[in-house]
Amino acid sequence: MAIKRNLAVICAATVALGACNSNDPVLLNTLDGKAPLVVAHRGAGGYLPEETVEAYAMAIEQGADAIEPDVVSTKDGVLIARHDPNLIYSTDVASHPEFASRKRKMSVDGLVEEGWFAGDFTLAEIKTLGGTSTDAERPQQFNGRYKIATIQEIVDMIKKSGRNMILYPETKNPTFHREAGLPLEDKLLALLTAAGWNSPTAPVFVQSFEPGSLKYMRGKGATVRMVQLIDADDVDLKTGALTYAAPFDRPYDWAVAGDKRLFSAMVTPAGLAEIKTYADAIGPWKRYIVSSKGSLGTDGKLVDANGDGKVNEADSTTTAPTSLVADAHKAGLLVHPYTFRNEKRRLALDYKGDPKREYKQFYALGVDGVFSDFADTALAARADYLKEIGY
Repeated sequence: MAIKRNLAVICAATVALGACNSNDPVLLNTLDGKAPLVVAHRGAGGYLPEETVEAYAMAIEQGADAIEPDVVSTKDGVLIARHDPNLIYSTDVASHPEFASRKRKMSVDGLVEEGWFAGDFTLAEIKTLGGTSTDAERPQQFNGRYKIATIQEIVDMIKKSGRNMILYPETKNPTFHREAGLPLEDKLLALLTAAGWNSPTAPVFVQSFEPGSLKYMRGKGATVRMVQLIDADDVDLKTGALTYAAPFDRPYDWAVAGDKRLFSAMVTPAGLAEIKTYADAIGPWKRYIVSSKGSLGTDGKLVDANGDGKVNEADSTTTAPTSLVADAHKAGLLVHPYTFRNEKRRLALDYKGDPKREYKQFYALGVDGVFSDFADTALAARADYLKEIGY
């Protein structure tokens, strides 16, 4: 079996030169030997305002294996799909004069933000808002046209689709919600139980950056598969090393408890073993698996390699993969890295502007799934990859 698994890597390494022609059956390097999942991150966020009903409908039409909503709470305790409790980032709330008086400042995971917060709005009020694109390079003509989805609506969409799709919700800022008197976990667990989806074989992965949120649900009888997310602040393009700054340096519940460990502690053998006691998978930022590094000029500054007047990921080249996928698999954990995107400014030079090259590299490394804003591209790259290695 090891020989066949290694063949997948060898074939993948020769993808650029042509398909691998061996007749020997190929097993993938995933934990279970199955093809990696494609998770539609916030729905079809690359095309439509994220986490709206229409964005999830498009992701289902694209054929994603799973759709991912971030879970926040309304004032009346309804779980909705938003990446941030602060609605200013992804809705047209600022253009609604009837809500002008609700603008305020709040501390979210230790950072003071100003805006309009979901916990100050009922679901009926939330439904009057329109979602907006959070990336200026993406289509803007749909801003304000589509409504925010509730988690229940997403469950209903999956069931109605008739497909064996996976719901992949994230408890978002769970400590913040708990301190605001709007805890997420019990409501999410009740919703999953009512759907008949509280079992190890249910089409569900529940994820969180805060270990305490996952452990709480385990203690409350949740038997669904769970995923520990692993973050970092950025990459130092001079060295390729990950950097850590609050609030992306450690889980916020660790910060509140005075635990000084960084997210990096989670990717050590001891950290992975600890995660295995309460979760089934890790969701690391993809740079934990393959980082990137720029080149330095004679002045010691990063070189604008593509000459576009900016220095960013597009001017860097990938570094050698880490052992994280193999280490996690050894610990019995699935690996679902995030987030893959199509924009050229997000692609290292060696991908030559082709996002499929990035997906194929990660598929060859044995990841068990990928989070993508462009599920259609991820699916096409997977189909090409599987064909090229003769799977």
